[in-house]
Amino acid sequence: MRQRFVTSQWVPYPLEVVFGFFANPNNLPLLTPEPLKMRIDDMKLVQAPAPAGTAASLLPAPAIAAGVGTEMKLSFQPAPFVPLRVSWVARITEFAWFDHFCDEQVSGPFAFFRHTHGVQTKTQQGRAGTEVTDEVEFEVPLGPIGALGGGVVRRQMEQMFRTRQERLPQILAAQARKPS
Repeated sequence: MRQRFVTSQWVPYPLEVVFGFFANPNNLPLLTPEPLKMRIDDMKLVQAPAPAGTAASLLPAPAIAAGVGTEMKLSFQPAPFVPLRVSWVARITEFAWFDHFCDEQVSGPFAFFRHTHGVQTKTQQGRAGTEVTDEVEFEVPLGPIGALGGGVVRRQMEQMFRTRQERLPQILAAQARKPS
């Protein structure tokens, strides 16, 4: 059975900076809970075409953005103190500068997995910033048997996104302090 959840977070940084951060796949391990020991084992990067207009000047140089066709082989430890690593191959299937991108599982632990990362400019309490929205659709393998564990998997993913939401403002603040 397919499950879906959506989460969003506002951060006080420009849309171009936030989207540029997420579009760079090298930032993914920074957002993943440490007990998972997530790493990128291999990547076939298809650089997204350069954005048009003045927004491009707000991206850090050189701007790395995983465009459509990028594939990443990731691995992680699903449980602490268990030396087993799970491999996951994800492919970027959609990419629209300063709007959204989608990654889908090619192979890995799920029967189906699709994650849409969206951004939009939003003012909160009179302060300009960016709303980051994540929509995740997934299905665990093994049909009815797997569906029994689907609730556990969902709670683990929701916790992973809570950790990410705690870290994101700190990471963006640290990057903003770095000299260009």
